[in-house]
Amino acid sequence: MSHYVVCYDVVDNRRRYKVAACLDAYGDRVQRSVFELPIDRTLLDKCLAEIANLIDADADNIAIYRLCAACTSERFYLGIGAQAERIGEEQVFIT
Repeated sequence: MSHYVVCYDVVDNRRRYKVAACLDAYGDRVQRSVFELPIDRTLLDKCLAEIANLIDADADNIAIYRLCAACTSERFYLGIGAQAERIGEEQVFIT
């Protein structure tokens, strides 16, 4: 499994909401228009195909970055983002 960062700039509110909902099904929002997806390449391709059908390619912009394992462990956060639990850092309690 790999980690991908997906950033988007979608100008229309309705399309932006749909893109966010799609990405939310595959990963976690880390900022308003940035999601981190801990998924394999097959699921990434499926997600990107869904997004391609939601956006206006002449007006919207989607950027996807793959994070290597070393990069994932070297993430830094400042501000309120530093206080949030991150993917893979969740506390799990089994009773």
